[in-house]
Amino acid sequence: MNILSQLIVGFIAFLHIYFLWLEMFSWTTHGRKVFKKIPEDQFEKTKVMATNQGLYNGFLAAGLIWSLCITNVDWSKNIAAFFLSCVLIAGVYGAMTDSKRIFFVQAVPAILGLLSFMLQI
Repeated sequence: MNILSQLIVGFIAFLHIYFLWLEMFSWTTHGRKVFKKIPEDQFEKTKVMATNQGLYNGFLAAGLIWSLCITNVDWSKNIAAFFLSCVLIAGVYGAMTDSKRIFFVQAVPAILGLLSFMLQI
C-alpha cells in the first residue's frame, strides 16, 4: 500500500475512533454539541443505541488499523478495501436516511481511499 493510501486509511481509522469515543463515552455530553438535530431530552434515552453504534465504528477502525499492520501488500490492500467499502456503504446509507453531511464525512474519504488503491497514487 502506498503512503497516500496509508495516510487516508489512517485518517479514516482516526475518524472512526473519534466516532467510537463520541457515541460510547460522551454521548450525553459532547454528543449534544455535535448532534444538534437531536432534541436534548433524547440523549439519555438513546444512550444504549449510541453505544452500540460506537462499538460498530470501533470495529471499522480496528479493521482499518489491522490493514496498516499487514506486511503483505496484496493482503493489506484487500483488507483495507473491504473495510473502506463497509465505511462507504455506511456513509451512503447514512446520507440517504439521516443527513447528507454523512456522505461527505464518511463516504467521500472512503471513496478517496479506494481510488488511491486503484490509481496507485
